[in-house]
This record gives sequence, C-alpha cells and structure tokens, in this order.
Amino acid sequence: MVKMILSGCNGKMGQAVTRLCKDRTDLSIVAGFDMNAVKLSDYPVYADPMEFAGEADVLVDFSNSAALGHLLDYCTDKKLPCVLCTTGYSEEQLVQISHVSETIPVFRSGNMSLGINLLMQLVKKASAVLGENFDVEIIEKHHRQKVDAPSGTALMLADAAASALPHGSEYVYDRHSVRQKRSREEIGISSVRGGTIVGEHDVLFCGPDEIIELKHTATSRDVFANGALSAALFLAGVKAPGMYSMDDVLAQVMD
Repeated sequence: MVKMILSGCNGKMGQAVTRLCKDRTDLSIVAGFDMNAVKLSDYPVYADPMEFAGEADVLVDFSNSAALGHLLDYCTDKKLPCVLCTTGYSEEQLVQISHVSETIPVFRSGNMSLGINLLMQLVKKASAVLGENFDVEIIEKHHRQKVDAPSGTALMLADAAASALPHGSEYVYDRHSVRQKRSREEIGISSVRGGTIVGEHDVLFCGPDEIIELKHTATSRDVFANGALSAALFLAGVKAPGMYSMDDVLAQVMD
C-alpha cells in the first residue's frame, strides 16, 4: 500500500481527497500538513512539515502557493516524490520547482482531472488540423472564491493550442481597451467568476461559417481528487528525478 502525506489536508480539496481515500486498499494517508493543524480525520496533522518523522512514499499538495518553499525543502530533505496540485505559482516559484525536479520526481499539473488532460490532447489535434483558418478562443468559469484569473487550466489549454498552431501565438485577456480587429495570432482567454461553479472550460475554434467547440465541465471536486490519487500512485513508483505530468499518467492508462 502506498503511504501518502496530504498537504492542505483541512481545505476543501484536502477533505475531498481524505474522503475518497477511506475506502481504498492501494493507498492510505499517513499524515497531513496544514497551517490550521487541527485533526479532522484519523491521521495526524502538522503545521510544520519537519515535525513529521514517519515514513511516506509520496506527498500530495492541495494547499497554497505560499507553502511551496517549505514543502520543497521537506521533500528534498526526505528524497520524497511530490505531486503539486496547487495553482498560481510565480515565475520564480516555477524555476524553484524545476530546480528541485533535478533531485526528486516532481509531478505538476494546472488541473488534476484526467478529462481535462485528455481535452488538452484533443485541443492539440484540433489546432494542428484547423489552426490555419480558425480562431481559438477559451472561456473558463469558476466559483466566486477563486482568486487567480485566468485559471491555470485555461493557460494549459492555450499552451496546448499554441504548440500545434502553424503560426506564432499571442494570449489576449482583455480587449476593451484596444479598438482593433482580432489578429491572426491571438488566442483569446476570458474568465468568469460566480456562485459555486466547480469548473468549466470551453475551447472554441471559430472558422468561416462554422464553430467547433470542445468543452469540459466538472460537477464536483472529486474529479480533481481522483486525478491527484492517480498521480500519487504513478509517482510513488517513479525512481528517476524529473518533471512529470498527467500526460505520463494518461500514457500509462492507454498502454
């Protein structure tokens, strides 16, 4: 059985992961890390990661980008693979993650849903086929509590499209300040925040007289929690340092 540490264990996603782990026989949570070190489940919770002296095979983080430094220090010190599910990292933090991946296995994804990551592959294929004559627009919708915009997932989808387009790309987030026609290179990204929307992402390929739309809707946080558990099981079996993503998990599933 894989032994997992859950960072951000007392948050909404942490509690979703905890609930889904209760009936699993292939993975168990041995400790939780959280700034609010209150024990809400049957595993111990620590505010300081260094207080936990037990054994683990992998760490999963659903906390906050501000906690990254302490988590990477802990995982590097313990030679522990880590699955980073948090979004909103700064450029400096992304460099830090890349540096740590030279020492330990690091899994990072802007969205832990298997469906979203499959959507990214479909977007790449559609861009390769349609990109010459179609405009790409991305619309993402999330709950009113989400602080970063656009979402990490929207940027991942934009990157997926850009990687397969036959021309250069420019991400455009706000058109109201510039009155001009849409350029060929634009990938428009629009954000909606409201209510309790878990997550919706639409990728539109708008061409002459037709529109092709690829869409993913998450109806509960469980899709992200289950994806994180799939990533944890995958990374726990990885020995080589490096950066890993959902593409690696999907490749394993499809083999």
